[in-house]
Amino acid sequence: MFTAASLIRPEIAELEPYTPILPLDVLAARLGLPAERLVKLDANENPYGPSPKALDALAHEPFYHIYPDPAHTRLRAALSDYSGQPVERILCGAGADELIDLILRLCIAPGDAVIDCPPTFGMYSFDAGVCGGRVLTVPRRADFSLDLEGIERAATDGAKILFLTSPNNPTGNLTPPEQIARLLRLPLLVVVDEAYLEFAGGQGVGPWVGRHDNLAVLRTFSKWAGLAGLRVGYGLLPTWLAEQLWKIKQPYNVSVAGQEAAIASLADRETLLANVARIVSERERLLPLLAELPFLRPMPSAANFILCRVEGRSARELKLALERQGILVRYYSTPLLRDYIRISVGTPDQSAVLLAALGNS
Repeated sequence: MFTAASLIRPEIAELEPYTPILPLDVLAARLGLPAERLVKLDANENPYGPSPKALDALAHEPFYHIYPDPAHTRLRAALSDYSGQPVERILCGAGADELIDLILRLCIAPGDAVIDCPPTFGMYSFDAGVCGGRVLTVPRRADFSLDLEGIERAATDGAKILFLTSPNNPTGNLTPPEQIARLLRLPLLVVVDEAYLEFAGGQGVGPWVGRHDNLAVLRTFSKWAGLAGLRVGYGLLPTWLAEQLWKIKQPYNVSVAGQEAAIASLADRETLLANVARIVSERERLLPLLAELPFLRPMPSAANFILCRVEGRSARELKLALERQGILVRYYSTPLLRDYIRISVGTPDQSAVLLAALGNS
């Protein structure tokens, strides 16, 4: 007798679904509020949106009816100029999320181990589970720094990949380069996710790719370039890894719209990096104002968000109170982040609405 359960891999049947953030229109309908009234500070999106040149490129693209370039030729050339890495070390994806998935599918067979350092981005452990991998969890320390000795011990348990995020999401702290250099001595692939790099004002470890055969760096256009809805990311990869990933990526994985908008964004980086500077300035202005509230303890951040511990009251109730006023923030209640909210940095006007609501909550 046919049973659907007999077709499903057991590790998938037992997998906990990933919980994504909902879009504005869905949230507005759920809350019974017009979309223009929502202050969306829950997904680290760029409040200034795409470059005007990207919007112009999208409006005037004549070839949406033609499949996109599977080799991302023009985009990779522009990324080579932006990153300083040769085109053969660059691979583009439908967001950095696709590259996380591809790397794990390439390297992880059922039972293979991946090291995860929570609290961090949930896609690493999620995608490892999809591949049937074992997740070796090495929790961060109380200050959210890495437990280097714990990672080194976990590496002896047959781990093949270590994921690091710098700045880390959701905690906002950077991983010092000397710590990454130390971990690169381990016999595994170190994947450094630099999705929020531009807000940290640094070069990251992208220039190291090619010098270390076990270093891969992931980046995205979602945050700094305001293209979250178009899903464009890229990896700076050692040659051996890039060559193998080309074999398994979907041929037309980055849309015509995504490629054209990303190319135009790189051509207009001065405008976009000026927006990044505005967000960083607002982050630094907002953090001490949040600290004045008796029930919030905000953490220093090098990204475009601020993680806050909620003290003396329920973080969940605070999140819901803000939601009823049309202000959306991310709420966490896990063993490592109990009673925390994460606030994306918006415009000064959005911050004013947020602070007023917090003062009345």
